[in-house]
Amino acid sequence: MASYDHEDIDYSDLEQRYASQYVSPLDSVVILDGAPVVGPDRADKLIGAIVKSASKEAGLTVPRSAFEMPTESDGQSKGFMFVTLNNPTEAQAFQRALHEFKFDKRHTFRVVPFADVGNYEQLEETYVEPPTEEWAPREHFRAWLADPAGRDQFVLYRGDDVQIAWNNKGGAQEIAHERSRWTESYTQWSPYGTLFATIHGPGVALWGGSSFERLNRFAHPEVKLIDFSPFERYLVTWSPRPIEASTDTRGPSPFTEEDEGNQVAVWDVMTGALLRTFPMVGEPNSELNKRIVWPMFKWSPDEKYLGRVTPGQQISIYEVPSMGLLGKKSLKVDGVVDFEWSPLSDKEREAVEDEKAGRVKADDKKKAAVPIRENTIAFWTPEVQNQPARVTLMHLPSRTTIRSKNLFNVHDCKIHWQSNGDYLCVKVDRHTKTGKTRYCNLELFRVREKDCPVQVIEIKDAVTAFAWEPKGQRFVLITTADPNLGQVAPGVLLKTSVSFYGYDSRKGDFLVQKTFDNKNSNSVYWSPKGRHVLIATLGSNSKFDIDFWDLDLDREDKATENDPGAGIRLITTVEHYGLTDIEWDPSGRYVATSASTWMSSMESGYAIWDFKGVELQKHTLDKFKQFLWRPRPPTLLTRDDQKKIRKNLREYSRQFEEQDQLEASNVSSELIALRKRLIEEWNAWRRVAKDEIERRRVELGRSKKAALQRSEEAENADEVVEEWVEEVVSEVIEVVA
Repeated sequence: MASYDHEDIDYSDLEQRYASQYVSPLDSVVILDGAPVVGPDRADKLIGAIVKSASKEAGLTVPRSAFEMPTESDGQSKGFMFVTLNNPTEAQAFQRALHEFKFDKRHTFRVVPFADVGNYEQLEETYVEPPTEEWAPREHFRAWLADPAGRDQFVLYRGDDVQIAWNNKGGAQEIAHERSRWTESYTQWSPYGTLFATIHGPGVALWGGSSFERLNRFAHPEVKLIDFSPFERYLVTWSPRPIEASTDTRGPSPFTEEDEGNQVAVWDVMTGALLRTFPMVGEPNSELNKRIVWPMFKWSPDEKYLGRVTPGQQISIYEVPSMGLLGKKSLKVDGVVDFEWSPLSDKEREAVEDEKAGRVKADDKKKAAVPIRENTIAFWTPEVQNQPARVTLMHLPSRTTIRSKNLFNVHDCKIHWQSNGDYLCVKVDRHTKTGKTRYCNLELFRVREKDCPVQVIEIKDAVTAFAWEPKGQRFVLITTADPNLGQVAPGVLLKTSVSFYGYDSRKGDFLVQKTFDNKNSNSVYWSPKGRHVLIATLGSNSKFDIDFWDLDLDREDKATENDPGAGIRLITTVEHYGLTDIEWDPSGRYVATSASTWMSSMESGYAIWDFKGVELQKHTLDKFKQFLWRPRPPTLLTRDDQKKIRKNLREYSRQFEEQDQLEASNVSSELIALRKRLIEEWNAWRRVAKDEIERRRVELGRSKKAALQRSEEAENADEVVEEWVEEVVSEVIEVVA
């Protein structure tokens, strides 16, 4: 056995990793600035008010002896004071709670650690101008939108390889970027496609630009789920591993002792700063925490708030980026189960984007008394004792109730907002008094109309799927009366019906337009542009049908004016074996179907179809995991420009057809040129090979082959050319009666 001298072993890495950290007593001291200037007679009253604020905001009991308030020669205070807490953790809690705290109308506290004061002692007396950094242009984060052909990109994750490819109309795949071992779990785009997120053991990394350089990373160990805010400014991460405040060899942890035990973190995407962490609701090992519902925090559409529900108790709404409770308290709702934010209309979204970009009109500046635009939430509560279930619509931040509706014999509710927030559908699963039979009601709220009228549609069967048309007034229902519902044996499909509903402006109600029975479909996928919808069968081991529907086919025909369902046509039905996922591209022209090894061990791969159900390309790939279209931001065209394009669409379509023909001819010419080059290379190689063989035959003293001699004689022989000339002597035209 070899022996080692312990003095020769380098322990520096372990010493650095596990070195004990010195905690200075000054870490428990903070400076509170911005306090009112008072005399000796009011000093005790001021300190008492601050003690009360610390107890209310931070939950700390701070003794009066912890405050030291410097004074002027005349006894007046200087507007700041030193506060000594019991430990650094309390000091951090005190700072977080009272920093930027509005004490009264004229005074706002600012709290900084006392240790930060030492940084100013190290400043040089003589100012030295910092070196000027040379400006280096960065890649444009939305460079892919400048593609001349207007193509979209998609992500392919197979094995350990991640590829970002262009979607060509002809089906040929063109790789824009690829890397191996780019992620350890999965990938995800931000809502506008600007950022590309990869998941790793230590945390999340964000990439962007045409070369996908790393823009930022967020240290959240063993992160499993992420969620972007609507305008890509913030990121929420969740890990099953409770947070630990520690420092490892790769750098300091962003978490403090106050974050320990929490599992959800909210980050600022641009700066990488940690805004706040949250624990899971309920007890750590409760049944509630075993079922993770994601996203756990729901963002308001204008990105000003995020909220989550504590089932049965309250809805907590937090302001961003301060991360403080809206109105400093949660919305107490006994029995609350779930809530959803109302989306923005196109006009509201434009106003929010202008506000975020600083594009404020001169007329808007003059309107100082304009009320703040409010968000809307919808939430529901179940039946409790003698109180019925209830659906409520409420404005935030004013907490004004817009409309409420009582419900009876409720088993469950699902809230579905239309994409513009014009309509709200609450799908109410009801049960008879015996509880054995279930049926469904659709409570349809017309939110934009006066007094928010509600229409009730009774469905005798169970509703298994519901989906609004994007920016439209139609929706699709899938219902079933199959007795096997809820206890389906493997391989057995439920018999379902597909119904199409639309809004009748003359009658002011939603009416059924068409119903199709004897289906096995269970999923609905609308095109992002509306009109086209896929009705698919997922989760089966034997059937993988996809129905392509067009809801406005031949709608220009006058015969269909009195029949709103006349334009609903089934274009085609296709099949993708092992189907697990369906996703439309942002333009609504193409749809991708994929079979992932994460969901199924059958034939994995993906296929791309056009909106008519024509297969453009299909690939069977081993270890295929994920297919994702790259989202697009909202168009920069004005509404007038969009109307002009729709009006002259046929004119533009001719130009596009010419471009398609030109591309097809270019492909053909390239193919012919390639074949010609390959033939020339083959003939050149044959000539070189023949010369080499003959040279070796001469070296060995052998005679030429007879076939070669005959071919040379034929090439050297005189060539006889016969030319035939035809001449017309006469021509007679005879007319036969």
